[in-house]
Amino acid sequence: MDHTLASGSGAQESQEPPETTADRADFQLPNPPNARSSQGASRTRRTYPPKFPVGEATRAFRKVFFPAVSAVEWNDWRWQMRNRIRSQEALSRIFELSEEEQAALDRHQGGLPVGITPYYASLMGLDDPAEPLRRTHIPVGQEYLRTPGEADDPLGEDHDTSVPGLVHRYPDRVLFLTTSTCSTYCRYCTRSRMVGQSGDEYQFSVRQWDRALEYIAAHREVRDVLLSGGDPLTISDDKLDYLLGRLRAIPHVEFIRLGTKVPIVLPMRISRDLVRVLKRHHPLWMSIHVTHPSELTPEATEACRRLADAGIPLGSQTVLLKGVNDSVDILKPMYHGLLMRRIKPYYLYQCDPITGSAHFRTPVSKGLEIIEGLRGHTTGYAVPQFVIDAPGGGGKIPLQPNYVAGRDGSDLILRNFENSLYRYPDPCGSPCTEKGRRPC
Repeated sequence: MDHTLASGSGAQESQEPPETTADRADFQLPNPPNARSSQGASRTRRTYPPKFPVGEATRAFRKVFFPAVSAVEWNDWRWQMRNRIRSQEALSRIFELSEEEQAALDRHQGGLPVGITPYYASLMGLDDPAEPLRRTHIPVGQEYLRTPGEADDPLGEDHDTSVPGLVHRYPDRVLFLTTSTCSTYCRYCTRSRMVGQSGDEYQFSVRQWDRALEYIAAHREVRDVLLSGGDPLTISDDKLDYLLGRLRAIPHVEFIRLGTKVPIVLPMRISRDLVRVLKRHHPLWMSIHVTHPSELTPEATEACRRLADAGIPLGSQTVLLKGVNDSVDILKPMYHGLLMRRIKPYYLYQCDPITGSAHFRTPVSKGLEIIEGLRGHTTGYAVPQFVIDAPGGGGKIPLQPNYVAGRDGSDLILRNFENSLYRYPDPCGSPCTEKGRRPC
């Protein structure tokens, strides 16, 4: 039982830190760059307190469920991590659980853990099991059903792992799995086999990082490194600075990307100190996991503003989820909201066939329908690329509605967003076999 949740009081000095790789003993740096004493770090935090706006729903939620927690504590990302909602008892204190949710929680053993930051919980429907964000984080019975084609590692990442934690699938880029920790645990996570787990075959440490860095340094074809996990922004500032610095010191690594959901579910993590660390390692790009327009709160807006002002190009990645965001009416305003926050909608993913995810997956035709409902009906910047990450390690395969209606002689017949037909002269689009014509 999380005693802070039980009492509604603030975090106690004696409370154990969260089980994150950011704080484990095996994540001690050999010579942390720009190291500061704990006294100096504390002084910095007092000098530069977080000044995030607080949404009305979040403010009301805190008054009810965490009345003794100050605004300063609430806006401390480590407090949020320590006080994640991680048990059925803690969930029951805040949510009116349905019979199905209670049964699924009773059954839960091992596997993908439950974990929701108090901030993110404040955005959810507390008495509505069908509320979109709640559906993505509280287990239901369908999670225990395994349908044909599902797998624990559907993308074949383990097969393409060159050294522990480093997936080298594409010719010029690698996926660097830095940690198993996320601030929240999505029920459809494609890496549920490893996130939030302790022990077993997936271990993360600085020693492992060093092996991955040695591999990258030895493979000059690698120009692009994507840091993921888990979530790399759950790693502490000094360790993240160390890792980014090591990568930036490899001459052939041209740029680094971070895949994260933290600005959306733990926006107070985007502190001024973190932003200063990130700015030291440009060119740096960030892909942010966004699910629903209700996530675009004042807090998330401030987090993304800080990142964009730091010169970090931001893109969004969204998983298409049945009953959560599978309509133009939901995604269009979300994409508009992202653009207003300087985030380019980048990928719309077909939900991976991870074990127990069938209740989240839509037909592929639904994704094509959504793209067709966006293209031409809003700015092109708001239209992401719809992709399937091919099972078995085939990589991302883009899909588009078919706008080619056919050919008529040397003309290509095209269909526009209003279903009107247009001719485009394309004589070289078919074999030049007519007598007297020169080949293209």
